Amino acid sequence: MKVEQIYTGCLAHGAYYIQSENEAAIIDPLREIKPYLQRAERNGAQIKFVFETHFHADFVSGHLDLAKATGATIVYGPTAQPRFLAHVAEDNEEFKVGKVTFKILHTPGHTMESACYLLKDENGKMAAIFSGDTLFIGDVGRPDLAQRGEITQEVLAGYLFDSLRNKVMNLPDDIIVYPGHGAGSACGKKISNETADTLGHQKQFNYALRSNMTRDEFIKEVLTGLTAPPQYFPENVRLNKLGYESFTEVLNRGLQPLNAKAFEAAAEETEALLLDTRNPHEFVKGYIPNAINIGLGGSFAPWVGALIPDLKQTILLIAEPGKEEEAITRLSRVGYDNCIGYLDGGFENWQQEGLPFDSIQSISPDELAELQRKDPSIKILDVRKESEYDSEHVVGVENFCLDYINDNMYKLDPDETYYIHCQSGYRSVIFISILKSRGFHKLINIKPGFKGLKASGLFPLTEYKEPVTML
Repeated sequence: MKVEQIYTGCLAHGAYYIQSENEAAIIDPLREIKPYLQRAERNGAQIKFVFETHFHADFVSGHLDLAKATGATIVYGPTAQPRFLAHVAEDNEEFKVGKVTFKILHTPGHTMESACYLLKDENGKMAAIFSGDTLFIGDVGRPDLAQRGEITQEVLAGYLFDSLRNKVMNLPDDIIVYPGHGAGSACGKKISNETADTLGHQKQFNYALRSNMTRDEFIKEVLTGLTAPPQYFPENVRLNKLGYESFTEVLNRGLQPLNAKAFEAAAEETEALLLDTRNPHEFVKGYIPNAINIGLGGSFAPWVGALIPDLKQTILLIAEPGKEEEAITRLSRVGYDNCIGYLDGGFENWQQEGLPFDSIQSISPDELAELQRKDPSIKILDVRKESEYDSEHVVGVENFCLDYINDNMYKLDPDETYYIHCQSGYRSVIFISILKSRGFHKLINIKPGFKGLKASGLFPLTEYKEPVTML
């Protein structure tokens, strides 16, 4: 038996490849299916099942393309209603893969169709549970994403309590928990950095699995610290339920090289968004006017999903040469399938053609301190999440969370000068680039963010508080 976790840091997502003899199963695959096909081919295996733990909100699954390429059966838990050919399993139904067995456990709570897959080895011993978004390491799935009518977040949290107690916590302590996500995912509020653990260890250290916890205590604690989910989540659920365009077609459409003049013409003739995926430290030195920066080096796909309101938005791409396919792939993971071309040769080619470009001014903590000494009323904005800000921030600095910039930008004055910081510089450049594309021009980046402000010792800080959520 072979069990491999295929972890994607950008989405904090774990997919799984499980093989016994010459048969394999994939659990919660990402949009691009090549990694799973390559493993199966290398190991001489046929992919028999694609097991889905639920209709994912934070990424578009590769279930349809994978089933089409391999003939595998797509499997969902009870109550799921996919709009394509799939097997909707009964609770406790079993599936054979080589000499091992998967048993589906219906665990509603994160969503109503949520399911875990219990793996039994060749000897029938319970070896692992693939828990999807029901159980994470150090946390559980948030129960507010599938609210509908009378099914409130409180009702879903109650279902989750029952699922964990009746289906998961009574399993052997030595089985391995393989969750759907790790730290950084918006599907849980405070997930651990670890991506696997024994169930027994989780019973000791996961707050939601305390043996003496009442149902009411569970509901209260699980719901504390939740914030509004990213705006793209419902659209990803819809794509995962209804279906989507083949990833191959998405990639072919996006991989259209455009020289600088053709790129300029496309930008003028279409309503495409100019998306620059270079490192923010390079972007601030020079960029195409009105382009926004979301760097590939960070949590690129989730930020695209949070900040670009329309999944159908056409996109013209500026990337580091050789990174174009990676950028289009990562866009497609969250359903942004309408990249229509990229700047051939990257931003350097744009400069060589003598075309106009913009830049972003940056200042150091020392320079900011001197400005503030001369004028204590200068406007400084901290664009980190509210939970980060509440944990510790520079005294007197206002929180203006990047996540909600599209809803709150009206609160800012385009004629005012603002000094912007995040934790280390990634988000502040995104923030500034978005506002500059919308007519704000008096924006100055503070490098290297709160980390630098704190290290300088020049600014008074609030007392540190341990955050209750990372959302």
